[in-house]
Amino acid sequence: MRLATLRVDNNAKPTIAVFVNGHYADLHALSNGDLPDNMIEFLDMGADGLAKAEALLSGLGDDVAGKTHVYPADSVQLDAPVPRPGKIIHTACNFDSHLKELTDWQEPEWQSHNWGDFHFEHPTGFLEAPSSVTASGSNVAIPHFTKQLDFEIEIGIVIGKKAFRVSPADAVDYVAGYTIFNDLSARDIQAREHSNKVILLGKSFNGSCPFGPHLVTTDELSDPHNLDMKLRVNGEVRQDANTGDMHYKTAELVSWWSNTTLEPGDIITSGSPPGVAAGMKAPVWLKPGDQVDATVAELGTLTVHIVAGE
Repeated sequence: MRLATLRVDNNAKPTIAVFVNGHYADLHALSNGDLPDNMIEFLDMGADGLAKAEALLSGLGDDVAGKTHVYPADSVQLDAPVPRPGKIIHTACNFDSHLKELTDWQEPEWQSHNWGDFHFEHPTGFLEAPSSVTASGSNVAIPHFTKQLDFEIEIGIVIGKKAFRVSPADAVDYVAGYTIFNDLSARDIQAREHSNKVILLGKSFNGSCPFGPHLVTTDELSDPHNLDMKLRVNGEVRQDANTGDMHYKTAELVSWWSNTTLEPGDIITSGSPPGVAAGMKAPVWLKPGDQVDATVAELGTLTVHIVAGE
């Protein structure tokens, strides 16, 4: 299934839905409230919730247009699939070629981080603020404190049930599905933070964590580690990779990060492939008016519009 969180009109309370044949079927309304209107609560229901949703979709049939509690895609407003995850765990430098391009960026504060000493004994990363989440189609304002706004296409691994110290062999059983994630980054701030061996504001500002448009359940994907990834800025391809290039795959990431308790709706990112602005000899940073489209095969396209900050 392709799950979404949406509003039927701008003032409506969010609800959860399934995307089918260009329409969204409101699961909460169709079930007369038996299924929740909150994605985390729905994921917490596990297989029972998915089975009830499948039964509702089966009852609708293939021709869903015009049916009660079913809305054309252009008539709803999408939120992020999980509008407020409990935590976002960002995996750092999980594509070897991305690590190389960052190692070569010659900003003095950046180089003070000693990127050449980056190790792969296990995944490493950092937390991002849940308040930084925004939806596909959103406007993202350039923060007043940065002159170097950058992009990073990633996949987001969405946790489906509570996990603590799970083995790689069992880890995928705890995954609800996948989404597209664009890790917008204030590189100048990130560089200064890295020089002090910490990171926060360079990765966690309003709108820095767009993901969506859908949460695609694991059964919908042929192979999550063979998906083409392309990020375009105003139609120009900037990043072009495949999820198969990830150093650590889903099972290893979920297993390692489950050393802290993972809960339904938590997001683990894959890390970014190369092609970011910071990796260019003459970086072209995002500016007002830019449209950024992150496309991952079988997951769709996540779009954000860059606007001037206040």
